Amino acid sequence: MQRVSGAEMRIKELYKKEVIKKMRQKFNFKNDLAVPRISKIVINCGVGSISSDKKMFDNAVEDIVKITGQKPFITKSKKAISGFKLRKGQNVGLKITLRGKRMYDFLEKVINIALPRSRDFKGIISKFDGKGNLTTSFREQIVFPEIEEGTEKIFGFEATIVTSAKNDEQAKELLSLLGLKYKE
Repeated sequence: MQRVSGAEMRIKELYKKEVIKKMRQKFNFKNDLAVPRISKIVINCGVGSISSDKKMFDNAVEDIVKITGQKPFITKSKKAISGFKLRKGQNVGLKITLRGKRMYDFLEKVINIALPRSRDFKGIISKFDGKGNLTTSFREQIVFPEIEEGTEKIFGFEATIVTSAKNDEQAKELLSLLGLKYKE
């Protein structure tokens, strides 16, 4: 039998018990499987300024691993650009795709801990892409409880919540029913 974490259980139970029913009423879906759901969360972090310093880069990778619980894929530059002091093959970013338990754990952390701890948080600006996917950015990694206050380098990253919604209106309703607050 597979072990289920508390965060995954809360979000999944909320989705199954309340969100499906409310979404079916509002959008007139024929069955429960037609209701949009979250399929994955993609996290991107650009580390161009600290990529030359091995210790700082390793600290950034370690912080991302602490936040997500998963080792990131290191993206490298495809060609050299002298204006940016960039060489071919140099580390330029970190990329992670979260699914399943880790996705629900991260979403729970974002909704209940990280966003409320952000400075002057009044809700996220809804930046949907037209296909039901929301991209939000974090200016500092220290809003997550796993990161200690005395970190050497503060960096930001963005998280894209990918849903199976057909349009932005359905995705916005789905995420707000799960607990995400928007700035209007």
